[in-house]
Amino acid sequence: MKAVLLDRDGVINALVYHQDAGVVDAPFTRSQFKLLPRVPEAIRLLNDLGLGVAIVSNQPGIAKGHLKSEMLKIFERAMLSRTREAGARIDGIYYCLHHPEARVRKLRQRCRCRKPEIGLLEQAAADLKVSLSECYMIGDGIPDMLAGSRAGCRTIFIGRWKCEICQFTEAPQVRPAFVAKDLLEAAEFIRSELSGTTQVAYSSGCLPANV
Repeated sequence: MKAVLLDRDGVINALVYHQDAGVVDAPFTRSQFKLLPRVPEAIRLLNDLGLGVAIVSNQPGIAKGHLKSEMLKIFERAMLSRTREAGARIDGIYYCLHHPEARVRKLRQRCRCRKPEIGLLEQAAADLKVSLSECYMIGDGIPDMLAGSRAGCRTIFIGRWKCEICQFTEAPQVRPAFVAKDLLEAAEFIRSELSGTTQVAYSSGCLPANV
């Protein structure tokens, strides 16, 4: 394995409850953007393992009118600053800004980059000069797992893989190789897997059918 592709919201930074809309979503303001605990440490560990690290993230907030493009850049600068302070490196950042029901007309489209499509993953892998089969895909949502599976990546789910989630996946092979509580636990699993010391395929949640 040569690279790790990361979703952003829920993996790198915390999701936000937007009380006015009654939804849990990505941050819309600077004060809402907060890195999750242990994220810089996790990315540094992936760097130390010699793996490329790229973020591949659906970001429809601009299309939906929730924020301006400058705010997305502010989030990005904050993320990069925090990771650099910890001695960690992110090699590439790839966003899909589209949404099929966007308020911003130029962003209203069905595209190949919005996960669960694999366009973002293909672009990141090409720039990192690796094949998708040499990549881990880490995310906290079904679109991340679907995209990773379709692309031939090894997938890791952040959160709890509840049994009711399985009904929303297209096939048993979409289920992740590992379920981690956060990015550092995922990175530690990758370290153990690359060193050949992995003992357990799943840490928690619903077991795959063949276990």
